[in-house]
Amino acid sequence: MSTRTVVISPAPTANGDLHLGHIAGPFLAADVHTRYARALGREVLLGTGCQDTSTFVVTTAHRRGVHPDELVATSAAQIESTLRTMGIGVDSYTGDDDRFTGWVVDFIGRLRAAGRLELRTMPFPYSERTGQFLVDGFVSGNCPECLAEGCAGLCESCGHLVPAGELLNVRSALDPDEPVPLRDARVLVLPVERYHDRLRTHFERHADGMRPHMVQAMARVLSRPLPDFPVTYPVPWGIKVPFPEVAGQVVNPNAEAMAWSMHCSALAAESRGHPPAGEDGLWRAGSESEIVYFLGFDNFYPFAITGPAMLLACDDRYELPTRYLTNEFYELDHQKFSTSRGHVVRGRDLAAEVPRDLIRFYLATTSPEHQRTSFSRDALSRVTESRLTGPWNRVADRVNRWVGRGPLPVSARSRHAAARMSDRFAASYELPGFSLNRAAEAISEHLARLDRWPAADDDAGDFCFEVGWLLRSAAPILVDLAAQALGEAATASTDPAEITSVVPVPLPRLAAPRGGR
Repeated sequence: MSTRTVVISPAPTANGDLHLGHIAGPFLAADVHTRYARALGREVLLGTGCQDTSTFVVTTAHRRGVHPDELVATSAAQIESTLRTMGIGVDSYTGDDDRFTGWVVDFIGRLRAAGRLELRTMPFPYSERTGQFLVDGFVSGNCPECLAEGCAGLCESCGHLVPAGELLNVRSALDPDEPVPLRDARVLVLPVERYHDRLRTHFERHADGMRPHMVQAMARVLSRPLPDFPVTYPVPWGIKVPFPEVAGQVVNPNAEAMAWSMHCSALAAESRGHPPAGEDGLWRAGSESEIVYFLGFDNFYPFAITGPAMLLACDDRYELPTRYLTNEFYELDHQKFSTSRGHVVRGRDLAAEVPRDLIRFYLATTSPEHQRTSFSRDALSRVTESRLTGPWNRVADRVNRWVGRGPLPVSARSRHAAARMSDRFAASYELPGFSLNRAAEAISEHLARLDRWPAADDDAGDFCFEVGWLLRSAAPILVDLAAQALGEAATASTDPAEITSVVPVPLPRLAAPRGGR
């Protein structure tokens, strides 16, 4: 039985601000679950950060005409600000500092010293013009597994590993017309196939900790031999390794997954006043931590295949993660968000025009849990008006007529209704059945029920009590409304069976988006 839950949302690339696709996927979900669990008195740590070692930092900086370091500094600040603006209450926010880079090199160095890494010759696309190898974001083409268009490293469509030397129809991202022949390089790899059977056994045992698409993808990946995973890359951008056999190389950004996760959890624990014994303290066998990832489906390979294989290579020193709550792509008007094309809505920009509770509710309603979904500004206005602001404001106005006239009696029937309400929300907030969609649906349906409540003075206590209980249940999503109306009581764990009377409190109205009805 775990004593704490370590919740992690993998760090976005530091090549721009967060857009709504990021928020609607892993970040809002992780925040909502964390808020719910803490209201029940559980110990939960929530961490994320930004990753500046990705080659996409370099390609984006080139496209914008700025130095990569400048892009990283700007993006890191923007991402942190957007998380705060959207009410995503992270305990740790990682960056690229000496502590982190030192820990990554130390973690990789332990595997090397134990003989778990091997030197292999692998082919990579090569730019004769620049004299550099091309990996990940430096090259694009077609995935050898599903044939989708994309870059090397990881396939955004099927999630599989895409070695740069196996990319089809390869071309340089910085100079598409440049010929890119293959050239061999010696790199350190993790022979992941050695851990195949143990990975399969672990994930078959914990299949209930994954959503169906990931279960299917994992079964497909584990149905065949696992390829060697390059731990170092022969490129200049990234965390330098001090290993003479691969002099001048850097850590493959996707090989940072476990070391970064450990560092992230250590920072989160420190911020809450409980520093662990070392960067990996919360991950050691017997530490009683449950590791939970909220992440995009396209990120499952480094966090569920190669990362856990690295943990297994450490001779049972660590527990393996058990839960992965994946999401699909969130689109803008049914097209992928694209910063380069200007097809993007950033969280901070939208929050300047729309109350963030409305944004959080709409993103929960449309969160891409099992399939691609789409954001529309017009739909946000329509949906929030019909399902949230309209019914809430009518319900709040009715409660406000009773302010100062309590205490009012609460019947057994209404206490039973509140218990059923709690059960339904718990089914949406708990793991593994977590669902923002169902939680938002529950908010809408209970609001509609209360909006239809027959006007009668003799059951005003029941009405006011159930409205307050709904707001308490919705607090992980409607953070501002709950805080304004209930204060600390919004996050208090209370049994509805113990409540026999209620004193109505003033309830604030919800404002519509600017330009909305």
